Amino acid sequence: MQETRPNLHATSLTLLASVRANEEGAWARLIDLYTPMIRHWCGRAGLQEVDVDDVVQEVCQAALAGFADFRRDRPGDTFRGWLRVISRNALALHYRRNGRLPKASGGSEAFTRLQGIADPQVELDDNDDPPAVTRELYRRALELVRGEFEERTWQMFWMTVVEDRTPADVAAQYGVTPVAVRKAKSRVLHRLRTELGDLSW
Repeated sequence: MQETRPNLHATSLTLLASVRANEEGAWARLIDLYTPMIRHWCGRAGLQEVDVDDVVQEVCQAALAGFADFRRDRPGDTFRGWLRVISRNALALHYRRNGRLPKASGGSEAFTRLQGIADPQVELDDNDDPPAVTRELYRRALELVRGEFEERTWQMFWMTVVEDRTPADVAAQYGVTPVAVRKAKSRVLHRLRTELGDLSW
């Protein structure tokens, strides 16, 4: 049976390139990928659960408004780091609005307003994400492309990459050659890089 890939972009755009091209659904995929991490950052900053959804929404709106300004000109520039800065500023703005910090002054554009706020009391260290949060980001990234592969192909990839089983072991389980297992692994990894390669986590 020939494998089908119903969601594969004909132009093989990465997710960020798809957002820049205004491709339908691209922004929703990107936000779905990063929302748990934004929520984690909110928790790290001491935000009460009742306020998390509002701040997450503001971060997403600001990121969308300022997406055209996102650049990767310097080594180490990442979308995750850029989004972290927006989140830090959104948290600072939230606390100012609620009287814990001085009120922020004017500016109608969400991205411009958030970029203009600096507050040392809202810290989101670049290295503060525990392994479990990073693993969740990768898991969600994998789920973005899972539906494009037959279940057997996906399972062979999963067993070799995630469960760290040998191609020979997986091949014996599925009655195929180790070469077939390596090809399955390669197809999924290639698709993942195509979709997410320029996020540079």
